[in-house]
Amino acid sequence: MLVTFTEPERLQAYVERNDLALPVLLDADRTSYRAYGFGRGTVARVWGTHAARRYLQLLRRDGLAGLRRLRAPVEDTLQLGGDMVIAADGTLAWGYWGKGPDDRPTVDELVAAVDRSRLGD
Repeated sequence: MLVTFTEPERLQAYVERNDLALPVLLDADRTSYRAYGFGRGTVARVWGTHAARRYLQLLRRDGLAGLRRLRAPVEDTLQLGGDMVIAADGTLAWGYWGKGPDDRPTVDELVAAVDRSRLGD
């Protein structure tokens, strides 16, 4: 499941643009973000050297065509997120609080966290 804070009128376009085939919950006022302690990143961390390197990689790979596909962000780019595993009883079994847009756990870490949460059933 995905929780997003996108505006309600933009939700369907968000789902389609990201080709999401999973349940998406809307948290426009970010109640769950605050409850789980997701803060805000700094401009330097979110738009600094990490982002510049990524844009350069895209430019090298796709040339100007890649730049033409880029769209100006319509969301709050400084809102930090993360990944949570919620146990069957509704408690937080595992969490990862990202420090920036490129800070995410690996798939193996997520799968291991889900497996551990199931052991508690």
